[in-house]
Amino acid sequence: MKPFFRSLQFRILWIYILISILTVGITGSVLYVGISRVVMNQSVESSQMAIAKGGTYVEMYIDRLNVLSTMLARNPETLRTLAEKNKTGERDVLQFIQNVLISDPFIQSVIVIGKDGYVLSNEQKLNMRRSSDMMEEPWYVAAIHSNIPALTSARMQKFSMDKDNWVISLSQEVKDERGQNLGVVLLDIKYKGLEDYLNGLELGSKGYAFIINSKHEMVYHKDVSYFVDSDKQKQLIAMSQQAQGYDLKENRLVYQTHLKGTDWTLVGVSSLDGLQQIRMQLMKSFIMVGAALLLLILVTSPWIAKSMTRPIHRLEQAMQQVESGLLAISVPETGVTEVQGLARHFNSMVLEIRQLLKDIETKERSLRLHELSVLHSQINPHFLYNTLDTIVWMAEFQDTERVISTTKALAEFFQLSLSGGEEFTTIEKEMAHVSKYLIIQKERYGDKLSYELGYDPALSDLVIPKIILQPMVENAIYHGIREKNGPGSLEISCGRTVEGSVQFIIKDDGAGFDPAILEAGTEASRQEPVPQVRSKLGGIGIHNVDERLKLYYGQNYGVTITSAPGQGTEVKIVIP
Repeated sequence: MKPFFRSLQFRILWIYILISILTVGITGSVLYVGISRVVMNQSVESSQMAIAKGGTYVEMYIDRLNVLSTMLARNPETLRTLAEKNKTGERDVLQFIQNVLISDPFIQSVIVIGKDGYVLSNEQKLNMRRSSDMMEEPWYVAAIHSNIPALTSARMQKFSMDKDNWVISLSQEVKDERGQNLGVVLLDIKYKGLEDYLNGLELGSKGYAFIINSKHEMVYHKDVSYFVDSDKQKQLIAMSQQAQGYDLKENRLVYQTHLKGTDWTLVGVSSLDGLQQIRMQLMKSFIMVGAALLLLILVTSPWIAKSMTRPIHRLEQAMQQVESGLLAISVPETGVTEVQGLARHFNSMVLEIRQLLKDIETKERSLRLHELSVLHSQINPHFLYNTLDTIVWMAEFQDTERVISTTKALAEFFQLSLSGGEEFTTIEKEMAHVSKYLIIQKERYGDKLSYELGYDPALSDLVIPKIILQPMVENAIYHGIREKNGPGSLEISCGRTVEGSVQFIIKDDGAGFDPAILEAGTEASRQEPVPQVRSKLGGIGIHNVDERLKLYYGQNYGVTITSAPGQGTEVKIVIP
């Protein structure tokens, strides 16, 4: 009994399981990667929108502050007060400052300072450096030439870790009608004003946003340690300069946007927590579904494999009975289509075997008769007698070289004919056999006979039945060229047909004949023992070759002859 692991049932079982595991694994992987990619794209898009939205809010807020500072800087009362130090104008300017403060709760103070140090503000005690000529103060000169918000040294003499004391100042120069500097308007915005816009961004539990200016100075970060730690600042500077997009190694999204009207860059860093959670959930779901499917496959696989192999087992048992000699048997044609076909072919095969056993007995008897005919053609006494007579004639004329060459050709001819008793030979040896035969005949007939012999070298090693060409060549010489008035030529070739079969062609320009005569002679020869009768045109030899080829290869192969009186003869031998 065969081991189970070598049986067809076992192979179907493990192939089915393997394919199922691969299918579940590949499908799960594709779905996981596809869904993760979609979720990641959505997370990236959502984070980018949140950062862009935060940047837009900051830009709108700065634009609003610019509008307020411009209105105050261009107010006629502000210009007249700074130019004339008018007390009535001071009240109007202070009232305008109060209105500005009321309009925005994040504006901590509004300061109008003249170039001579004259100040109007809502603050009673100002913490800034002043002099009678403000052009000597660096921060004042910088404010004149800047219209973008900045952390100003005018309002922060000493850095404090308390963000409640931080302000961001926006400056606006005040000019008279001639364009001469009269002073500067400063709006101090609480640091919390930016935090309210940026802390609410949905960037994940570990995500954050920060603002950095063109000088790589920190403007905003929710963690105040980044303002004093140089190593942390270098990390943020590098992050602001890297290509924006998803960082697979760090599993984060970095997105930068320049804030219009400033030299600030808002950088958002999203930790994509939602993506990680969805990936974990997907992984758990796929593992659970995959485990359930694999369990189902393991339970159902043996039953499926057994149902598929049961008809094959029946067929195997029937074959074993046929092998033991029991031919009166048949199997039911059930199972899958392929197995039904096997059963149908098996039943047909059993019937054909019975018939073939009978046919084999008949063919063996016929083959024995043809083998006797082949042996007879191998040692043709007439050919041997004529050749020896030719050699004796040459010897009498002391033509030693021709005696040697003819004798050598005769020896090689019989050596190839016998070939150790084998029935088969190669095309190369068969062509050599014919070549030796023609050398001998050339010595006999001289200028009466000329020949050409050639074949495709690629066919040299092809195995064929032996002595299928020599009887055809012999017939062409004796009944074609010898009967012709004047010299004759003979062509022998071998190659492939269009269909791929091997074809030998023996063509002569001899006397020719009516093929009907050959057919009639062949039919007559079948009524007598093979060694005793040969028709006038050599029909026995041609018939024997044709019958042998049909026995070996079937009725579609064998010998065909084309001839006409006075037009020569062409014989074709076709084998697979």
